[in-house]
Amino acid sequence: MSAARVYLALTPRLLRRCHDAGEVPASTDRVVATGDAEDEEYAALQDAADLAAGLLGGRPGRRVVLVAEVGDPRAAVPMRRVVAVHADDADVDPADDDPPELGWWATQEIPDLLALLDA
Repeated sequence: MSAARVYLALTPRLLRRCHDAGEVPASTDRVVATGDAEDEEYAALQDAADLAAGLLGGRPGRRVVLVAEVGDPRAAVPMRRVVAVHADDADVDPADDDPPELGWWATQEIPDLLALLDA
């Protein structure tokens, strides 16, 4: 089975839980990239960011999207399979039709990101 790239929608609090547990649960909202072209991956990232905005419950907050390479895109994702993290630099309004681009973080920076997000 070839690897699929999945985009996992989270909030800062959910990122903390996943980081502490060492995996992202199978029940986590996700988008699977339809291909490996840059525009397809960008579309999947934006769709996952929209899902993350929905997790904010209508309140301002920060969206988080983990990117992972997995064999089964529906299964739980071990944190070691995460290849990148995207997150807002500041709170966003989930009702905003044109929110800012997510910032990029390396996986080894997750503890620093959690401290920044105060999660």
